[in-house]
Amino acid sequence: MHIKDKLADAEKTGRAMFSFEFFPPKTAQGVQNLYDRMDRMHDLGPAFIDVTWGAGGRLSHLTCEMVNVAQTVYGLETCMHLTCTDMEKEKVDDALKEAYKAGCTNILALRGDPPREKEKWEAVEGGFRYASDLVKYIKQKYGDHFDIGVAGYPEGCEDQQDPDALLDHLKEKVDAGGTFIVTQMFYDVEIFLSWVQKVRARGIKVPIVPGIMPIQTYAAFLRRAKWSNCHIPQKWMDALEPIKNDDAVVREVGKGLVAEMCRRILDVGIMHLHFYTMNLAGATRMVLEELGMVSLDGTPTKKTLPWRQSLGLNRREEDVRPIFWKNRNKSYVVRTRDWDEFPNGRWGDSRSPAFGELDAYGIGLKGTNEQNIKLWGTPRSLMDVADIFVRFLRQDLQSLPWSESPITGEADAIKTELVDLNRRGFLTINSQPSVNGVKSSHPIYGWGPHGGYVYQKAYLELLVAPSMIAELIDRIERDSDISFYAVNKAGDLRTNAPSDGPNAVTWGVFPGKEIVQPTIVETISFLAWKDEAFRLGSDWARCHPIPSPSRRLIDSIMEDWYLVNIVHNDFHQTHGIFDLFAGLRVDDMDKPVTIGGS
Repeated sequence: MHIKDKLADAEKTGRAMFSFEFFPPKTAQGVQNLYDRMDRMHDLGPAFIDVTWGAGGRLSHLTCEMVNVAQTVYGLETCMHLTCTDMEKEKVDDALKEAYKAGCTNILALRGDPPREKEKWEAVEGGFRYASDLVKYIKQKYGDHFDIGVAGYPEGCEDQQDPDALLDHLKEKVDAGGTFIVTQMFYDVEIFLSWVQKVRARGIKVPIVPGIMPIQTYAAFLRRAKWSNCHIPQKWMDALEPIKNDDAVVREVGKGLVAEMCRRILDVGIMHLHFYTMNLAGATRMVLEELGMVSLDGTPTKKTLPWRQSLGLNRREEDVRPIFWKNRNKSYVVRTRDWDEFPNGRWGDSRSPAFGELDAYGIGLKGTNEQNIKLWGTPRSLMDVADIFVRFLRQDLQSLPWSESPITGEADAIKTELVDLNRRGFLTINSQPSVNGVKSSHPIYGWGPHGGYVYQKAYLELLVAPSMIAELIDRIERDSDISFYAVNKAGDLRTNAPSDGPNAVTWGVFPGKEIVQPTIVETISFLAWKDEAFRLGSDWARCHPIPSPSRRLIDSIMEDWYLVNIVHNDFHQTHGIFDLFAGLRVDDMDKPVTIGGS
């Protein structure tokens, strides 16, 4: 979606929005840390993010990669910075092509700063001299596909302090096709508001997005203000200077100062705030909480669907997915990225029949062997393994091999039963309780448009010991309301499903719309998930050395146990799915695995 349309919607509805800026880190670990942070900050509900252009070599490629990951994997509407610095036309074409392929529809066109080794900015041969030239070129090549933002400087920029000249340049950029303006950071709100009036007086009518720099530390505050040549109100200095050596207090006081400035901006009808995060979450979140724009308890913003949508090319209308990847969104996006079409309205023949291979980046187990051993320990018995699952359910662990993020509040309704199952040797890796028509605005189960109602069938996915599988299947088949799939690593598939077709396990009813069925269980996708699930368990085993009890134990589970999913098709039944396991318990759970004669 174009940013100009989001800004217009905010102005029309009077509902304030916000966005975040990130920049490419210099190390591989920094990149992974930033992806994890972007994933978490998604739940704050930004209208979009932007990614700065890393001029030259690896960093410019990293900008394109970050845009692709943010857009396709994390479902963040992304605006890519693109500069003229050291960019001949061929490089610009490559960057625009990558952005297009990622599904990105927003560009912030900038002249850029001169390279460090040069004192003055110079256009490269075959490149662009001014941002307005870049704007014109993008419009010429891509028409209206990209919404193009441009930069505004309320207090001047490094090589131009003449305010009239800067306003002339701004009008040239807008006349060339710029549809919104993002400003340099500032701390004096009166200077900003006066500048806005001057912009409007020049006949520039496009939306203005103020750039907000939260305060992390006193030293960083002064350094960034000096770098951007922005005026600091005396009131701010009086508040911050006496506490400059206490970073926590500086953030707390700074939160109030920045929030006060933001309220002044919102009060005059500018309904969007753009935060320069410096790749950090804390100070930005504190300001948003102070403004009441995010929840204090970390509850995610309202969801369009039960799962996070991808905004990749051709995926914006996708609205059906198998439940198996509920806790591994990135893996699902990666394994389906080569599909020609994505399910819209129903899970049917329009999808590609093939899931991607398991050797693609982002599908295997995350973390190093040492990190995973530190996280999950060195289990020596089945009870030790069960304890790991229980700790995850009780939120003492943030992840499992099959779940990259912490368990959510959705599981609270069945958490007691899940803990009990694991204590008896049934290792649960995915679940959802039944839901009988709660409002789409429900803070935990809600999704979709306002005024609707959502439903869920009880669902349970777990690893079952071979000694238990026959009895469990026998119990399932006595109940006509329950369907299941069970498969081991070797591919021995057992099911009572009436066909290979989909079984909707989540659906919603909304005013003026057909019934939406966004989550399903289905044969082909379950078999694709089976390969991934056993691969993840084997990856976990390989974190441990070959002669160790932990490796032998986890390997035996992966080689011999069954992956089972169970659906209770009567959504009125809240806990009926757990009755199947009454009296069942795996034997010798406390018995340690031994190696050789030890």
